[in-house]
Amino acid sequence: MKHWHIDQMDWKSFDPSRVDPEIIPLVKAASVVEKNGLDYAQYLRRVFVGDPDFSKAAENWAVEEVQHGDALGRWAMLADPSWDYETAFDRYRASYKIDADVDASIRGSRTGELIARCMVETGTSSFYTALADATEEPLLKAICKQIAADEYRHFKLFYDHMRRYLKREKLGVWARTRIALGRVTESEDDELASAYHTTNEPPGMAYDHQRCIAAYMSKAMGFYQPRHIDRVTAMIFKTIGFTPHSRWQKLASSLVFRLIQWRQRVFRKQVQA
Repeated sequence: MKHWHIDQMDWKSFDPSRVDPEIIPLVKAASVVEKNGLDYAQYLRRVFVGDPDFSKAAENWAVEEVQHGDALGRWAMLADPSWDYETAFDRYRASYKIDADVDASIRGSRTGELIARCMVETGTSSFYTALADATEEPLLKAICKQIAADEYRHFKLFYDHMRRYLKREKLGVWARTRIALGRVTESEDDELASAYHTTNEPPGMAYDHQRCIAAYMSKAMGFYQPRHIDRVTAMIFKTIGFTPHSRWQKLASSLVFRLIQWRQRVFRKQVQA
């Protein structure tokens, strides 16, 4: 069940004079990734076969993800009237596919799969919060706030099911840490790079992973502030079983923020080169 509907947004509030050109490519890329939620739901249904409660929750989750994509895509077409959301999504689907034909999680267990999903929702919740804080365009700010709230609810959904499975699968803290950190590093894989390529580069241009991930990350990382990273690390600590809002978590937050600043500089140099 959706917590809001796309038609409830005040689309007349769009103010082109307050659009940041640096944000438009990110919104375009995010729109097609979010709309691809139905494929992820199919994958999750295969992984969690025999668990009707989670399967139903995954279906509801996917419906909300698709709405996120539709809202972002509609905004992007206002910001760039020459761009077509559905055409870009078709390009994305043709270039990036999720292998949903599985009978078990690629993370090795159902608990591991749910940890990975928690990491994804941690990242998206913080990303849309960062965009909402950064943009002065009122419609995009409202959309991002709604999506960020959804993503945080999604985190809690996957976290609660993770705790349920943890009782039977007994994954230790360090095993959870390995899975969580492994999923975090996958943020630079083909999913986002391909999304950037198919939504921002011309059809005749050959795909180059390094070029596209550098273009995406050099923009996206610049919108994060220390408070966003503090929330990210607290959610990660909670997922893997460490104490959030502790001295160690604060130290981790500071180190991660510095890492992100350094990585952004590296990506910017790659783009300039």
